[in-house]
Amino acid sequence: MALEVFNRREVKYLIPFDTYETIAREIAGHMRFDRFGTEGRYTIVSLYFDSEDGKIYTETRNKLRFRQKLRLRVYDDADLASMSFLEVKQKYNNVVNKRRTGLPLQSAYDYIYQGRDVVDTASNKQIFKEADYFRNFYGLVPQVVVSYDRQAFHGIEENDLRVTFDYNLRCRSDDLNIENGPHGTHFIDRNLVVMEVKMSTSIPLWLTEILSAHGLKKEGVSKFCTSIDVETKGIEHAVNEKRMG
Repeated sequence: MALEVFNRREVKYLIPFDTYETIAREIAGHMRFDRFGTEGRYTIVSLYFDSEDGKIYTETRNKLRFRQKLRLRVYDDADLASMSFLEVKQKYNNVVNKRRTGLPLQSAYDYIYQGRDVVDTASNKQIFKEADYFRNFYGLVPQVVVSYDRQAFHGIEENDLRVTFDYNLRCRSDDLNIENGPHGTHFIDRNLVVMEVKMSTSIPLWLTEILSAHGLKKEGVSKFCTSIDVETKGIEHAVNEKRMG
């Protein structure tokens, strides 16, 4: 069964596509491909929630010390019978805690749009109840779909180390059915990649040296906030100038 609870630090970088390809080769001696997908590659499509007054957006944009999100996620080709994941993602002082439960996508839709009690279809009933409480407390409703392609790596010796590269990032609010796959407006330039280093302790020296050799600096890129900016302001490639100018 897929992990349902994650607790780790996450550091983000915004890099050109060719730099991603180079780093992927350079880390190959220390990391293996994610066991999902082909050579660690797969597609993610997520439905994000917010309150009518945009409370989640505001908390995230203002970088509150404690902030959280709710999303429903599927991987690769999905239909209503596919497994989806209802996730609560919390961040406190740069430490990320993610709790998720699997349930059939149709059950998730029955819960979200029909208000049905589907807790018995969830792989983790306690986490489902936590997500339900969070949703009701904030009055969360579906807002935007975010999709992207990912290549993921896991540490060979550092079991807690994970590096992901997300590209082809798109969003939409006119079609909130995530089984319809990855389509929408590019909210980050197609030549840019969001790289994330995820670990429970510190970044190993060998990876620090690779990041330093490429002159990488931490760049906070919120997929959720940027996609909302695009959908509300109609701006394509909302993040496109940081590495391209």
